[in-house]
Amino acid sequence: MKALVHHRAGRHMLRLDTAPDPRPGPAQALIRVVAFSFNFGEVAFRTPELPDGTIPGWDAAGVVVTPAADGSGPPAGTRVVTFGWSGAWAELRAADTGELAVVPDGVDLGAVAALPVAGITAMQAVRRLGSLLGKRVLVTGASGGVGRFAVQLANLAGAEVVASVGSPERGEGLLEIGAAEVVVGPQAMTGRVDGVVDNVGGQQLADAYQRLTSGGVIAAVGMASKEPTTIDFEQARINHDRGRIETFNITVPLGGDLRFLVRLAEQGRLEIPVGWRGDWNSYQDAVGQLLSRKVAGKAVLDVRSA
Repeated sequence: MKALVHHRAGRHMLRLDTAPDPRPGPAQALIRVVAFSFNFGEVAFRTPELPDGTIPGWDAAGVVVTPAADGSGPPAGTRVVTFGWSGAWAELRAADTGELAVVPDGVDLGAVAALPVAGITAMQAVRRLGSLLGKRVLVTGASGGVGRFAVQLANLAGAEVVASVGSPERGEGLLEIGAAEVVVGPQAMTGRVDGVVDNVGGQQLADAYQRLTSGGVIAAVGMASKEPTTIDFEQARINHDRGRIETFNITVPLGGDLRFLVRLAEQGRLEIPVGWRGDWNSYQDAVGQLLSRKVAGKAVLDVRSA
């Protein structure tokens, strides 16, 4: 099969090459991949030490070719979206049946390929903030994939959402999907917030902490800034702040949460933010656009037509 593999000599340490077909385990289905997505984290924080030929990739959608041997999961011919810590960027993928969700016929497989990591990260991070009905929530890095999902999900949970972006242009479309206010950086906002989904880290995380109400929670999701965070806790004590920061890691398996998000998308209540889409032969352009922060949302690469 063809696959986008790790190659240290390639641009972005990637190369479109041939690779052995995957061999599914008893609780895995073999998937013919229609499309996969790039997450910022998996292209910005690549591990050079991976053996050449390794197939990376977390998110892919496609059609079941061979169902799981243990009888779990859907039958052959079923449209699915899948998650795993590797193996997504290829024509075929072996996916754990606990890490996939059936995709209804009316939902674009290419779009839902952008759903697993970014959508579930946003969903689980928003949950960390507790009940949000009538609360005010800040989302930093709101123009990215996780950010755009978090804005929508926090709004659906009843929060007044402040979306923080890097420039006014990056804020386009956020009011339409649920933000009550768009600001350029947490330092530009007024008042305080009860919760924060932080995708940026660095100074923005420190600024967000200073905006937190007593008892508020920050879910520290990512470090898109690639900068360390220094927080003036003495200033926080002076301001009588008693909020907390929780480091965030996604909790697996994702199957149940994926099914919920696919249902929201089918109902038209969740917009899947695809900011770049093209043939997987154009992977270098997709990576470059993501790394230069020019993609509003996720990048989706089509492997074949559905």
